[in-house]
Amino acid sequence: MDNVGIYTPPQASPSVSGSGSEVFQPSLTVNELEVTQPAQDKLHEIITQTDEDVSAIRIYISGGGCGGLSYGMTFTDEQGDFDTILQFDGFKILVDVVALNYLKGAQIDYIQEVGRERFVFNNVFAETGGSGVCGGCGSAGGGCA
Repeated sequence: MDNVGIYTPPQASPSVSGSGSEVFQPSLTVNELEVTQPAQDKLHEIITQTDEDVSAIRIYISGGGCGGLSYGMTFTDEQGDFDTILQFDGFKILVDVVALNYLKGAQIDYIQEVGRERFVFNNVFAETGGSGVCGGCGSAGGGCA
């Protein structure tokens, strides 16, 4: 009874078995996350023009609740044990498995409009369902207290 209350977390491994016969696969496919050609071109341009020593672009999610989720990208030079990888010519995209659950079936596009250029995440929640807003308090457009 000396060790009661002491928790030792299990050691993570990139090839961890999931439930049933699922096995963690670090490679992404375009069916899981599509990156349009304009987005690929712009990401390649950005990563080759940076002065930083980066090897990849990480896609992340943040937020939640009534405001919905926010999607973004950042440079990275570190790959985690549970990152999935989408490889392109000259760069790669990393998405951790938690974010991938919210991005499966999504498309990343790059749009150029007069005076405005931006990356757009289309079809988020394509496979998981949901709208990114709560709706439970009657203010589905946001503003829940």
